[in-house]
Amino acid sequence: MQHDDAPASRRAGHGPRPVADCGSFAALARKAGVLDALDRALRQTLPSPLREQVRFAQRRGERLVFLATSPAWASRLRLQQAQILAAAHAIGVQAGSIVVKVAPLPPAANAPEQSKPLSAAAALHLKAAATSIQDPELRALFLQLASVAETAWVQPGDAS
Repeated sequence: MQHDDAPASRRAGHGPRPVADCGSFAALARKAGVLDALDRALRQTLPSPLREQVRFAQRRGERLVFLATSPAWASRLRLQQAQILAAAHAIGVQAGSIVVKVAPLPPAANAPEQSKPLSAAAALHLKAAATSIQDPELRALFLQLASVAETAWVQPGDAS
């Protein structure tokens, strides 16, 4: 049996909020900057292999929330709780405990692939397609693309 007056969320204040309730972009950028500085300050006290596998996520009252890439790294981070809390107190952050959640790190940004030039055969197909197009603007775009392909594939000494 379902109640008609059930709340939309079990925890008030958590979950998606309207953009208008999020504040200005400048305020969000300042908050992100503070969290990033806190992340760097807290993780620099950790041993090297652990430092790369965890991230500081947020502060909830007196709890510091971290993300770890696996349960093993989460356990290792929990063993460092006293060290992390001491570092937090040293920089003026009042914290009484840490919480570690397991979440894989986002993939590193890959460089976009270089676009490959069009072949001479592709240029011929574009020209052929352009002749059958009724719209003069679209036909001109096909011919322009075909001319770029042709110039990209002209070899020195070729007579075209």
